[in-house]
Amino acid sequence: MKGRKMNTGASGPRNTIVATKPQSPVSEQFRTIRTNIMYSSVDKPIRSVLFTSAVAGAGKSTIASNVAIAYAQAGKKTLLLDGDLRRPTCHYTFRSGNQTGLSTAAVKDMPVEELVEETEFDMLDLITSGPIPPNPSELLSSRKLSQFIETLKFQYEMIIMDSPPLLSVTDAQILSKSADGVILITDVENNNRNHLLEAKDLLNKADANIIGLVLNNRDAKYRSKDDYYYHQASHDG
Repeated sequence: MKGRKMNTGASGPRNTIVATKPQSPVSEQFRTIRTNIMYSSVDKPIRSVLFTSAVAGAGKSTIASNVAIAYAQAGKKTLLLDGDLRRPTCHYTFRSGNQTGLSTAAVKDMPVEELVEETEFDMLDLITSGPIPPNPSELLSSRKLSQFIETLKFQYEMIIMDSPPLLSVTDAQILSKSADGVILITDVENNNRNHLLEAKDLLNKADANIIGLVLNNRDAKYRSKDDYYYHQASHDG
């Protein structure tokens, strides 16, 4: 396992407001998402969640990263897994290398420890996408990769997975089979009801457990007296 990074200011992770501004209303929303996930199932605890969107640009990768940090801050041993083998961003967010990662696990027999990178946040580890392969969907649907993800579940209390948009490729549908729950992200400014319904239908066809919808970029002017909403300029994926 690669060593834990030290926070060096400007070289620290990007767009991780739950860490840089923990008292802000935005950070409170990420903690609310964490709490809602915890209580989304009574009979079977949710220990792995896939974050996806209908189309690109909804901010799913930034939200996934912040929710992962929120879990780590709550003392949960957490893994952020970049399942986007087409346009990965987690290594940019955490300013990490991407020479090995999830795609490597699908083609090579490497110990998990060699693929996991400790982040600067206690209790939060990262597995990047690895080199972008020519056949992402085939790799993600392989038995070897499915078994790899199952192995990870024995080592972490929570696994947060990022994935490509549903309406672009089949990757998120494939990954949803390895997740206890799926959260759809939509950008309010560009929200399209038909896109969301189509995305929901694709997840239903994969027998995915949809546990929530996150409205990103909601303007603070819409907040009610007792509610906290947030606007987040997240256009990463």
